[in-house]
Order: sequence, then C-alpha cells, then structure tokens
Amino acid sequence: MSTAPGRLPALPLIRRMSARVTPWLFRLPVSANQLTFVSMVLGLGCAGAMARGEWAWTLGGALMLVAAYVLDSCDGEIARLKDQCSTFGGHFDSFVDWIIHAAFFAGLGVGVGRQSGEDLWLWLGLIAAGGSTLNYIIMLFTEARERARAANQPAASGSDEPYRDPETPMEWAVFVFRELTRADFWLIVLALSIFDFTWVLLPAGAIGAQIYWATRFIGSASKFHT
Repeated sequence: MSTAPGRLPALPLIRRMSARVTPWLFRLPVSANQLTFVSMVLGLGCAGAMARGEWAWTLGGALMLVAAYVLDSCDGEIARLKDQCSTFGGHFDSFVDWIIHAAFFAGLGVGVGRQSGEDLWLWLGLIAAGGSTLNYIIMLFTEARERARAANQPAASGSDEPYRDPETPMEWAVFVFRELTRADFWLIVLALSIFDFTWVLLPAGAIGAQIYWATRFIGSASKFHT
C-alpha cells in the first residue's frame, strides 16, 4: 500500500511534517488509536511542563506539544492507510484535541502565575481553557445535528465538496486565523517558548478562544481543505 501523500494544502504546516513521519509509523505495529493516546500523553506532559513556570521546562513542553501535534495528524493518516477508521476513533481524536488545548492553557496560567506571583494569569488561563471547552461542546452539538440531518436525507453520490482554497480576503482571514490557532498552534508556542514570551498566549488565548468558536458560525469557514 502506498503511503505517498497526495496534494498538500499550504496550511496547516503540520500536515507536511506528518506526511514524512507517517510512512515510518506505517511500518510499525501500532494502531491509529494508540497514536492518538500517545499524542494525549505528550500534550498533558506539555501542560505539566508549562505549569512549572521555568524557561527550560516551558521549552521542553513546547517540544512535547510539537510531537503531540505530529502524532495527532499522523493518526488520521494511519487510520486511512490501515483501514482503521471508526466512529470511536473520530470521537477519541476530537476529545484529545480538546483536552490537550484546555490543559495547555490551564497549565500555562499556573506556570506564569507561579512565576509572577499574580493570580490574574491563572484566571486568563482558565478563561482560555473554558473557551476551548465551549468550542468542543459546540462541535459535538453541530456534529450531532449534522448526523441527524444526514440520517433523514437520502444519500447522494458525489455530494462531497471538492478541495478549494479561500478566495475572498474575509475567507483568507478566517482560514489563516483558524489554522494558526488550531493545527499550527504548535508553531506559535514553540517560537514564543524559545524567547520566553509564552505569557502573551494567555490574554490572546482568553480572547482568541472565544473568537475561534464564534468562527464556527461563519459557514464558509468549514469548507476549506485542512
């Protein structure tokens, strides 16, 4: 079975990384769900490292987050290559995405609060984690509604929408924002960790997490290939 990737979109960048790791993982006796579990462990390890509030731990946590993101992208590719796609796997993957991001912001809030001695940072982290949780709940509700709608409609051949890139400035703005704060969030964390500026993610996350779930109500945002 070929493991060569097809056309890769400009974003997210993590897909270009996972496309090179997946062929190696394909040869190993690991399942897609096992990769998802390891991704969760790495993500929670990142949150724990961030909570230490020290530069070395923060940088180590950022590297764990990069690995978590790579495996999170690889698990879907492995599931398709090994014919392991399942409803449980999809739900598990979504759950892990949520728990990693919620734990990350909570852990970062604890770490920056510990370093500065101010509780404000902890509250910002909790607000960001709350926004991530709200986004997860909205996603579950939306998917349940779409499944119910699909169950009441006859299947139509060729109903899948083809790949397309954003076209208007508004579509590009929504697309880039969603990808940099979702699939390529690891890149932002790593860059800020190197220069010890991860604290800026707390106010940005407290606000951005709310904007992110709000973009789910912009219909065109979900039509771009990611």
